[in-house]
Amino acid sequence: MILVVIDDDPANIKFVRFILANEGLDIHAASDPQSGMELICKTRPQIVLLDLVMPGVQGMEVLQKILEFDPGIDVILMTGYYSTESAVEAIQKGAADYFPKPFSPDKLRERIGQIKEDSKHRQRSLKLENELLENFEFDGMIGRSPLMLELISQIRRIAPHFRSVLVTGPTGVGKELVAKALHRLSPGQKGNFVALNCSSISETLAESELFGHVKGAFTGAHQDKVGVFEYADGGTALLDEIGEMPLLLQAKLLRVLQNQELQRVGSPVIRKVNVRVVAATNKDLPEMVRQGKFREDLYFRLCMIELKVPSLAERREDLPMLQRYFLKTFAAQYKKPLAGLTRRAQTLLARYSWPGNVRELENVIGHACMMTESDVIDIRELPDRIQNLRPTEDAESEVEMSLDRLARLHAHRVLAHVSGNKVRAAEILGISRTYLYELLKKNTPDQDQQDSDTKQDESKLVAPKAPRGG
Repeated sequence: MILVVIDDDPANIKFVRFILANEGLDIHAASDPQSGMELICKTRPQIVLLDLVMPGVQGMEVLQKILEFDPGIDVILMTGYYSTESAVEAIQKGAADYFPKPFSPDKLRERIGQIKEDSKHRQRSLKLENELLENFEFDGMIGRSPLMLELISQIRRIAPHFRSVLVTGPTGVGKELVAKALHRLSPGQKGNFVALNCSSISETLAESELFGHVKGAFTGAHQDKVGVFEYADGGTALLDEIGEMPLLLQAKLLRVLQNQELQRVGSPVIRKVNVRVVAATNKDLPEMVRQGKFREDLYFRLCMIELKVPSLAERREDLPMLQRYFLKTFAAQYKKPLAGLTRRAQTLLARYSWPGNVRELENVIGHACMMTESDVIDIRELPDRIQNLRPTEDAESEVEMSLDRLARLHAHRVLAHVSGNKVRAAEILGISRTYLYELLKKNTPDQDQQDSDTKQDESKLVAPKAPRGG
């Protein structure tokens, strides 16, 4: 592992070399930011020790340049002019740590050891994520959350037997992937899979699209045309946005589902088909039935088997795996050697609400992979709507917390999010399990507040000292 020291004080460079001599590091040094940046570009270090105050330059600017060059570098700032404000600013701008001078040799060695351990952990996590992708990819669907595992189990059970299925879920969750999986596992897998978006065709042409027409059936019908159901004969037809289908066509669709029969527009001939139908929607069909906008008999025919695809917000534990999947996909597509996302980029993505679900995540990672000039994706490569994500009200109240307490608070939050899974929590936080255990051994933030409140209450019970006479 390569470490670069940038400091205008030769004595401090010598001190750093001495205390880290036995840490297995390849140490390089520079006495000014310009030569330091040249050294970083040449050696591509994993760790940089940067003096915050040097003649003619601001350390924060150098920090920004280093992270612009490679967001994956762990930058530790050193300064003889420590302030809480500058420490918070440094961490917010991406510094790994902030040491006031003179610093303890043991503390520096311990922090370097943590960074080395975290690097090994990230490499192991990367290998594990790649292995998990192979085990938890199912026809383009990625997930190991309970909701996704149950959905995949339902698909496996239903696929060999279904004639019609209703697939529901918000926009962008992957309803078409569910339909394709059902087709692939069905007895009709050798037949055609045809998808039709019911909201994208006009009402006048919808019947022809679905059932076909004969020559001369209407103006412009210059020849016979095969509709979706005939083309999918022996296979599967996906009717996406089924809630947008006109009521008149819903009655004719019901006939196809019940009798496997259809008539082309302009033809009296009844044709038999053998087609499996997957209807997908993000609408509330029961409410549409109550409003008279969707046929009740068609709804009951479809909802005999309903598959609900969860939103990304309902399965946030799948977010890192999905990120890795799309990163690998776009790395191959753009021919870029992309290694992953920085911890702060992952943290920001974890905070985002994902209203567009998996499709939005795919677009975000695709955008970032296209924009990055490094082998890792950082915050600046993410779209503006995510970069400008406002902190929560809780975060605003945390401004006056110490860094130590803030770290513990976040660790407990992440642990609660993953239902107490310490291995997964350490993976999300980008720290070793040892360091996570150290954080968790301390009081929770709530306990800190309780202790503070208790001390205040106890102070009220102590009788005030009598004033001295005189």
